[in-house]
Amino acid sequence: MQDMKIILLICFLLTASAGYLLRSLNLRHLRRHGAEVPPGFEGAVDRALLARSSAYTLELSRVGLLGSLLENLLILLFFFGGLLGAYDRSLASLGGPFVLAGVLFFLGLSLAEIVVDIPFSLYTTFRIENRYGFNTTTTRLWLTDLVKSALLGLFFLVLLAGGALAIVQFSPRLWWLWVWAFFALVTLFLIYLSPYLIEPLFNKYEPLQAEGLEQEIRGLLAKAGLSVSRVLQVDASRRSRHSNAYFTGVGRVKRIVLYDTLLEQMSHGEILAILAHEVGHWKKGHVWKRLLLTEVGGLAVCYAAFRLLGWGGLPGLVGLPQASFPAQTVILGFVASLAAFPLIPLGSWLSRRNEWEADRFAADLTGAPVNLATALIKLSRENLANLHPHPLYARFYYSHPPVLERVGKLRSAEDLKRGS
Repeated sequence: MQDMKIILLICFLLTASAGYLLRSLNLRHLRRHGAEVPPGFEGAVDRALLARSSAYTLELSRVGLLGSLLENLLILLFFFGGLLGAYDRSLASLGGPFVLAGVLFFLGLSLAEIVVDIPFSLYTTFRIENRYGFNTTTTRLWLTDLVKSALLGLFFLVLLAGGALAIVQFSPRLWWLWVWAFFALVTLFLIYLSPYLIEPLFNKYEPLQAEGLEQEIRGLLAKAGLSVSRVLQVDASRRSRHSNAYFTGVGRVKRIVLYDTLLEQMSHGEILAILAHEVGHWKKGHVWKRLLLTEVGGLAVCYAAFRLLGWGGLPGLVGLPQASFPAQTVILGFVASLAAFPLIPLGSWLSRRNEWEADRFAADLTGAPVNLATALIKLSRENLANLHPHPLYARFYYSHPPVLERVGKLRSAEDLKRGS
């Protein structure tokens, strides 16, 4: 039992060290090249802006590093320092039904995570984001968001954990199948209802105010063979000057949401190019394929969990003679996170491939690749994005291709179009 604990500890330390090494490579690369104005960005950024972008990235990275170190220290204490066993025993001493005891177990961990995250969120929002001119939220609004997010998170935790544990108790042999189905149904339910029940709790959504833009957007969608129920703008500027746009919902409840900050920063052509990229994800089937892959993977994970939880050896991996069912699921989740670490580059590559396809679709749909290129440049400039990530770090973690590569390909497509 002690040997298994040592092996798991070594795996954790190796995984954490690999993550820190990649982070270090990325930051050293930024310090070395961060002041270089990249090709295609001349006139849009200068060395002063790049220095500001580098400083912003470095400050966020320092806070992220501190948070990661604290998280890993807590993991060491929890899984290898005896805290998990003590926590599990203390809750077991309270007694109570299987489902209630399990829900309390997960609630305690979730509350602890919320508390640990608060100082990092406060510092990032009111120091770093303030310093670089992004933060527009007030302390009251931040606190309101925190309470709403915590209550929503705890509500869904109780729903999912309670439902799953009740299924385990009701169907000991087939719970893996029913738990998977339960989670899948809740996921689909939230996709449909989130735009109406959850998102309005945090932001105000209203019809698009920019004159003529909604007609242009609907014309673009019609050209692609799509329609949306509504085109809205959201008051993102209440919290931050960062900009974005997104599709939400599925089926007849699909709608487009534009940040009011984006509307201020972009021309109509650039906004249409950004939306055409999102349309590309729909037309290329990235959305349903990702959902299908998630559900198939979820089914496999549920069955593997069923087998491993029935094995009885999970407590021994962290040096415990025994552990409750909820504690064993937490151990299993920890082991799974270590096993999944080498697969991160594969997931990142698949995501980047989808982004390339969406970029090509947007260029073809709008007939103006340069609009998406200039939109990406503006997004990078306005959000102080890191234009010089280390190639290895980007291949490992980036879900989107580095913006320099995207802009370069779009510029080439524009030159080819003009040449033809």
